[in-house]
Amino acid sequence: MSKPIVAIVGRPNVGKSTLFNALAGEKISIVKDYPGVTRDRIYADVTWLDNQFTMIDTGGIEPESKDLMLSHMRQQAQIAIDTADVILFIVDVRQGLVDADYKVADMLRKSAKPVILVVNKVDNFDKFMPDVYEFYNLGIGDPVPVSGASRLGIGDMLDEVINHFNKEDLEEVEDERPRIAIVGKPNVGKSSIINKLLGENRVIVSDIAGTTRDAIDTAVTYNEKEYVFIDTAGLRRKSKIKEELERYSIIRTVTAVERADVVLMVIDAVEGVTEQDAKIAGIAHERGKGIIIVVNKWDAIEKNDKTIYEYTRKVQDILAYMPYAEIIFISALTGQRMNKLFDLIEMVIQNQTLRVATGVLNEIMTEATAMQQPPSDKGKRLKLYYITQVAVKPPTFVIFVNDKELMHFSYTRYIENKIRDAFGFKGTSLKFIIRERKEKE
Repeated sequence: MSKPIVAIVGRPNVGKSTLFNALAGEKISIVKDYPGVTRDRIYADVTWLDNQFTMIDTGGIEPESKDLMLSHMRQQAQIAIDTADVILFIVDVRQGLVDADYKVADMLRKSAKPVILVVNKVDNFDKFMPDVYEFYNLGIGDPVPVSGASRLGIGDMLDEVINHFNKEDLEEVEDERPRIAIVGKPNVGKSSIINKLLGENRVIVSDIAGTTRDAIDTAVTYNEKEYVFIDTAGLRRKSKIKEELERYSIIRTVTAVERADVVLMVIDAVEGVTEQDAKIAGIAHERGKGIIIVVNKWDAIEKNDKTIYEYTRKVQDILAYMPYAEIIFISALTGQRMNKLFDLIEMVIQNQTLRVATGVLNEIMTEATAMQQPPSDKGKRLKLYYITQVAVKPPTFVIFVNDKELMHFSYTRYIENKIRDAFGFKGTSLKFIIRERKEKE
């Protein structure tokens, strides 16, 4: 099931980032420094009372003038309305009600999306409550007083947020069809791929739940199995600010990736992997999705017998953190290898949901530790006691060890490679959770 999306909207300096960071806690560094992955974090995973959701900060570039301010705010509100399940509208108790707040409130109210009005910077509830009540004038419900800086009232706010999930979200669960997101920069041929896939199997582009979320869902049947394609291509917005557009497309991509099982990362063969491609791939990797790198427009490349090999190596160099990703070379224009795409998708789905028996995993681990001794530090050696698989999508394993500190990333990677040697797991990342267990247990 895909996690609900919660978007933060509000004028500059109302404390959006402070609140975002307070909610994301120390886990704010979720986007590791992969080459090319954005440092400007716009999304974080939040867990509250067993509810998980993805929080998106629609903020971004602050416009210079007052007039631009309003159009900028409208743009933000539009992003939130398009992509979010719940919207947090942040206002500032110290600045009081401002004209822009009214204008944005109008848009949000008309959107019919659940909106929570959050009055920030309320460091002292007794003192500021009369000022908080003023925000009832916006007509979007009860204001929730919080202080991002001193973390007051955040629990109440999160209770409000999760109250709005559950009801609608559970309706989408029954849909067992695999979801495939087609992502990539503009003009890499995402739409042509969808159209080609539809070809004769054209299924009506129905209003599947979630279509309003600014991605177009299309059902495609292949070999009597139905797939849902989430296409982020069909929507363009005119924007004066290029960065804002890029940010917008990244937000849209995060949403599509979040809802998908497998991500088709489309790259223009002529252009090669760009920084934005690496950024988008990083998001899918972070989210543990199945990943297929689709090199489109292959017909436009001068080839000899080594071209595919060289090109593959180049892609793998740039996306070195996801060596498991499958790569396929196609042409949506000529239809070359398009039929192979479904076989690949099917294989990745199987791998994403593969479960390995605990006995077998422990045999592999025992053999691996015999072949390469676990690291030691100051005379203490790492011991691996036990491994078991606890989840799928992505396959997730827990390893019990005597000392977490000794379990270096490189040794985890070594164990991962041994498991991959045995089971392939092509096209999907694997997740490892390291737990400590005292000797006596």
